[in-house]
Amino acid sequence: MLGVVAGLDFMTNRDNIFSEVEKYYKSTKSQSEFIPGVSPVPVSGRVVGLEEILNLVDASLDCWLTTGHFAEQFETDLASFLGIRHACLCNSGSSANLLAISALTSEKLGKRKLVPGDEVITTAAGFPTTINPIIQNRLVPVFVDVELGHYNASIEKIERAISPKTRAIVLAHSLGNPFEVKELAHLAKEKGIWLVEDNCDALGSIYDGCYTGTFGDLATLSFYPAHQITTGEGGCVLTNSSRLKMIVESFRDWGRDCYCKPGDENTCNNRFNWKLGGLPKGYDHKYIYSHIGYNLKTTDFQAAVGLSQLKKLPGFKLTRNDNWMRLFQGLKNLSEIFILPTAHPKAEPCWFGFPLTIKPAVRFSRSQLISHLQSKKIDTRMLFASNLLMQPAYQSISYRVQGDLKNTDIVAGNTFWLGVYPNLSSEMLDFVIEEITEFAASHGY
Repeated sequence: MLGVVAGLDFMTNRDNIFSEVEKYYKSTKSQSEFIPGVSPVPVSGRVVGLEEILNLVDASLDCWLTTGHFAEQFETDLASFLGIRHACLCNSGSSANLLAISALTSEKLGKRKLVPGDEVITTAAGFPTTINPIIQNRLVPVFVDVELGHYNASIEKIERAISPKTRAIVLAHSLGNPFEVKELAHLAKEKGIWLVEDNCDALGSIYDGCYTGTFGDLATLSFYPAHQITTGEGGCVLTNSSRLKMIVESFRDWGRDCYCKPGDENTCNNRFNWKLGGLPKGYDHKYIYSHIGYNLKTTDFQAAVGLSQLKKLPGFKLTRNDNWMRLFQGLKNLSEIFILPTAHPKAEPCWFGFPLTIKPAVRFSRSQLISHLQSKKIDTRMLFASNLLMQPAYQSISYRVQGDLKNTDIVAGNTFWLGVYPNLSSEMLDFVIEEITEFAASHGY
């Protein structure tokens, strides 16, 4: 009876803590007025509320400081939401990309494993950590050009880049805008090539009725604050393959062969009866390592936030797309100046940003425009690294270019993007439109 009473007291105390947290949250919640030219207009940011804070407090009261039941639930709910079999959480989207590419080098894949010197088709216009794991695993990136407007590579250019050495394709859905992923998945399967979707900027995007991140052999997500949902730091690898899931988890969890969940042991019922490598028979399976791995696990604190954020994703997507459309409608009369963003007819993007490319003959530069916007507290971003081959870090890498990178070079010189994230108000977006329109008018447009 004493144990029952103690349990009730524990739950009552927990509820009291939550009640006090809610009071504190409401006491600090305030809505500041937007003052054009004075108040900042950011491109991205976290959108969190009481639910996330309560989940964080809940996780902290458990004091389970690594991966635990919140992470397990988040993996289950995320996989269910996307309609995919496996979601493997990790500590960042960049780590997710590292895990996805590294998994394809596993000896467990036999003849299909990637080996140093194998070619991987990708684009140079994007974020560095889409490309870095290719280089870090001593593979050779093969760069194809992107198309202006949607900033993805076309199927035709990818197909022309395939050589006898091609073993994988790794592409990002640029700014949440899906590439022709269904057709590319079919091509990859036909050629016996691995397909990895970098879905870090595109959670919630749909292509031909299915969520992006569900077409490739592997796909990745990022939960950094700029993305569609956030856990602060955090990422995930997605797959429908149980074999690839176990390999990814091995690389994530120090490279160990054991697949027990944290806190579990002897899931295989064979813990002290394995004979692997040169180890003596019966060596503890929890300390047998089948890959040269990492520790890239997430924490329950991050997963607790993710659980709340995932429930809000449909609303976030609606707001992002409404904001994107408001910018599009407000700037479409400037098509003489800008290449406006486009999407594939089969795509339903969950937009990460609103890209604009200044046409080459225009009488002002990108630097002039974004400097003007910055003076009005309107933030902008480049299309990440723009052309990775121009970046200092990539001057000495081994690579191949298929055709030319003419459009990628234009992206490097003329492309930027505006924010569409849910905390941007209609007043903020209208101010952005007004400032761009007035700047163009001051230059004779």
